[in-house]
This record gives sequence, C-alpha cells and structure tokens, in this order.
Amino acid sequence: MLRYLWLSFARHAGSFARSERGNFAMMFAVMSVPLMVAVGGVIDYSRASSARTEMQDALDATSLALSRQANVDTMTTAQMQTFATNYFNANFNTGNVINLTVSPSYSSTGPSVTVAGAATVKTTFLNLIGMTGVPINATSTTIWGESRLRVALVLDNTGSMADDGKMDALHTATHNLLDQLKNAASVDGDVYVSIIPFSKDVNVGSSNYNKSWVRWDLWDEVNGSCSRTWYTNKTDCENAGRRWTADNHNTWNGCITDRDQDYDTKNTAPSSSSTRFPAEEYSNCPQQMIGLTYDWTALNNKVDAMFPNGNTNQAIGLQWGWQSLTQSPFTIPAEDPKYDYKQIIILLTDGLNTQDRWYTSQSSIDARQKITCQNVKDAGITLYTVQVNTGGDPMSQMLKDCASTPDNFFLLTSANQIVTTFNSIGTALSNLRLKS
Repeated sequence: MLRYLWLSFARHAGSFARSERGNFAMMFAVMSVPLMVAVGGVIDYSRASSARTEMQDALDATSLALSRQANVDTMTTAQMQTFATNYFNANFNTGNVINLTVSPSYSSTGPSVTVAGAATVKTTFLNLIGMTGVPINATSTTIWGESRLRVALVLDNTGSMADDGKMDALHTATHNLLDQLKNAASVDGDVYVSIIPFSKDVNVGSSNYNKSWVRWDLWDEVNGSCSRTWYTNKTDCENAGRRWTADNHNTWNGCITDRDQDYDTKNTAPSSSSTRFPAEEYSNCPQQMIGLTYDWTALNNKVDAMFPNGNTNQAIGLQWGWQSLTQSPFTIPAEDPKYDYKQIIILLTDGLNTQDRWYTSQSSIDARQKITCQNVKDAGITLYTVQVNTGGDPMSQMLKDCASTPDNFFLLTSANQIVTTFNSIGTALSNLRLKS
C-alpha cells in the first residue's frame, strides 16, 4: 500500500512539473514538502509500530525468563536490572531506536514480575518538520504460582512407529517438551509428568508381580505346563483330567491387558477381581511406564528407552494415562489447596486401532475408546490428540472427537511435524501455568 502511494505521488508529481498551464509548477513546489511528509510519516509510524511489536515480544520473553529465576524474590534491584537488560537486548534486534530503557520489578502479590520498556524510534521523513523520533513503550507481567500442571504423555510405541523416522522424531519432540515443562516450573512440584508407552498392552513393570492390584487368571490360563504335554492351556489340561502347574509369577514380563468392561473405560481404583488389572505375557510388550514425577532425568531416560513393536490399542494407553493422573495403583502427589491444578493428557498415535483384549475390529475398539474419551473430559481433564498419518490412513474422526476442543486435535503428515506440534502444545501448557 505504501509503495502504491509513493508511486502514485511520483507519477502525479511528474505531470505537474511538465504542465504548461497556470502556476502548477509553483503549486507543486509548495505542496511537495507536506505531501512527502504525509506519505513519509506513514512509513515512520509503521516502523515505530513494528518496533513496538518487537519490544513487546522481547519484554514477554524477559519477564518469563526473570520469573523462572529461583532467587528472583531475593534479587537486588541491580541484579534484576542486569539480568533483564541483558536478556532483553539478546531478544530485541531493532537498530533504529535511541533512549532505550528496561525497568524490571518484583511483587510478592501473585507473585509476579513486571518488565517495562521505553524507547524512541528515529524518524526519517518526519524529521523534515522537526519531529526527530516517535516514542514507544510496552509492559509485560508474568504471574506464577496460581496453576500447577499434571501432564500424562500417552505415546504410541507400536511397530509402525519404526517407519518414516517417526520414533526418532517422537524422541526429539518429547525431550523438547519435557524441557519446556521443566522450565515452566519455578519450584519442584509445579509440574509433574507421567509417561505411558502403549502398543496392544501397557507395561507396569515385572517387579510388581506380587502386588494385589494385578489379576492373574488370564495369565495363569496360558503360562504353565500340563502333566500331559500336548495341552497348552489350563482349561484343556484340566478338562482332560490332567494337572496344570502355572509358571511362577516372577517370570512375568510386566504386560497388562484391558480390564473387564466397563472398567476399561474408567479410572476406578483396583480392588475386586473385575477392577484389577489383568496380567498378560504379550511378546511385544512396550517400555515400562513411569508415574507422575518431576525427576526430569528419569523421564528423559524413559523416552530414550522407547522402541517400536506390536499392534495398536490406543484405548488402553488413554485409560492408563487417566489412571496415572488420578488413582491407584499410582501414587498421586498430594495437592496444595493454595494452587489451582490443571490435568492434561497428550495422546499421540500413528495408526488406527487394530487389537485389544476382545477385538481385532477398529470400530469395536474405537467404540470403547469413545467412552473413555468422554469420561476423561467429563472429569475436567484437558485432552490433546495427535494423529501422525504418514501412511495414507484416513483421518480418525474418533480421535478428533476425543480431543477437548477442535484446536486440541492435530493431524500430521510427516514425522518432523511431531516436533513442531509438541513445541506448540508445550508453549500452550507453559502459558497455562505462567500467565503472561
């Protein structure tokens, strides 16, 4: 638009200069300066507006960074000034400003950090009328301590994640997300994270073989030996009048299959037989899950250990993600009544459902998962769903509907998009806790 105005001005100026009628040349000479100032003023003010936008972005980054300093409440004025000035200058790259000031302050109310900025943008055209600069200013406040996060990462570890670089991208994306969540925490306990890898089953860890919440009847049925060797399960063996000897439970690999219906769609604490979690010796058992923790080293190590194998059962991953935020057999950290707690589940999968305890039909497994999705949302948990579709599968309407809002569903077509999507989610979660 500005270029159009300038070209239009130049074109008409030429016609005035060539005119032989009247005093157009004199009129043009008189009008040229105010016209140039008017058009040039738009350019100068546009530059000032852009500089103010860059200033606001730099102030937002500075106030957020300052709020993350563990000793911000005890910093001297000089220490705060040095930190804020250096951080702001590293993020503010506009060179045509003068008289730049950055003023940080801390308030125990909230608590909060405020960083104010002011500067003058040098003019080019307005300088013709004695206006040498346009003043700009902005302010950013970061309030923290109001919200705390509990985040469950429910991550597809099935065999197809080996294709197209998806598992490598998931490793990178999850490490980056963990860094974002760690940086959003001012003190230990501000953010807790659990990681639930899934395939057809989940892995609770073989060391839990003696826990009361593990159910053994399904495992005992097929893991053992018969006194007549050609019988391979307990029922056939005993129906033939033979003796079945179950394997020792300490040989179990830690895999868990779906609970009895309808407990497969709920977060009910395990107590009676139908609410307990059935052990299964699934040969493609995923990496062992980890419950809520702020041990960032352990979480990152868990990510590195994930590997692709097995069939897809999103529903069991989602149910265990919910369980990890709310209920035994996990140890749920106590909540401090002074804070507002936000619970989030991020479910990422690269394939459509293929197998669970009862079905090999996608529609049947989807139907169970739809119930779980609704139960999770009814419980006030924010649910993100990410479908990584590099193989030409149709979009999963179930996953789209599963998300808390349409904006919480992501359909990706390349592995690299996992990294950018997790970064976007991480930024949203950081902003949820640290309100700028």
